Amino acid sequence: MKLNHIGFGVTDVTGTVEMLETYFGLVRAPGTPYSPKMAFVQDDDGSLLTFFKVNDAMYPKLFHIGFMQGNIEQVYALHEKIKAGGYEPEEVREEHGRMTFYFKAPGNFVVEVNSLIQQARPELKSQTNEN
Repeated sequence: MKLNHIGFGVTDVTGTVEMLETYFGLVRAPGTPYSPKMAFVQDDDGSLLTFFKVNDAMYPKLFHIGFMQGNIEQVYALHEKIKAGGYEPEEVREEHGRMTFYFKAPGNFVVEVNSLIQQARPELKSQTNEN
């Protein structure tokens, strides 16, 4: 079974889409609406994220979306790029065999960026090479 989409209520639709396009390579889904009220973006596999404008986007404390990077250097490079773009990411840290950081997206939800530390989790090395 393939995941089709995940829907978000966000405070800033266009800012959210622009952030996902700029830093994570998502693209606007062909043939779908795009406005300050709603937008649809997709990843390389065609899975959709849908965004609808709400005034009071509130997510549970642990809710976030995550983007896996191919290696630790990419995590640090993306951290610097996101910081230079005006966002305030947490510092990169080691957590559960990964290097990771979090930041708040324009739509008021949290984004995680991480990569496996292959030396710490050698059993996962083949999984990151396949992606």
